[in-house]
Amino acid sequence: METDLTLLDPRFRSVLRIEGTIRAMILLAGAVAAEILTPIWPGTFLIPAVLVAVWLVFIAPMRRFARWGYQFGSDQLRIARGYLFHSDTVVPLGRIQHIDVRQGPIMRRYGLAELRVHTAGNHNASVNLPGLAHEDALAMRESIRLHIRQAQV
Repeated sequence: METDLTLLDPRFRSVLRIEGTIRAMILLAGAVAAEILTPIWPGTFLIPAVLVAVWLVFIAPMRRFARWGYQFGSDQLRIARGYLFHSDTVVPLGRIQHIDVRQGPIMRRYGLAELRVHTAGNHNASVNLPGLAHEDALAMRESIRLHIRQAQV
């Protein structure tokens, strides 16, 4: 990760782990059902599902967190993310048309929010930045709103 990028809030690791646990539970329930309903060797579905579940809960969330950062400047928002497939998006503040601050139940529990900006155009018209402290997301939204208002005058 580049040093000029701001990392997401550390509490976001817990949110990613909870999301991974939910996915793992669904995967394991399907594997158990397949084990019960399929007359083949025991463990054919369950063993790979357990390995994937461990990856979903313990490895993937930490990799995702470590490879996500942002830079909020006076005229642009830069979001970089990805481990295998890297994405580095720069959104000029003057192109932003709409700003949302969203919280699901898990993020609300940890005091986090997602900043979503909508821009003019088709490609990457909506850019998300999850894992921000709720206060930081609100402050960024207000700063972007003020920048847009000043640009219109």
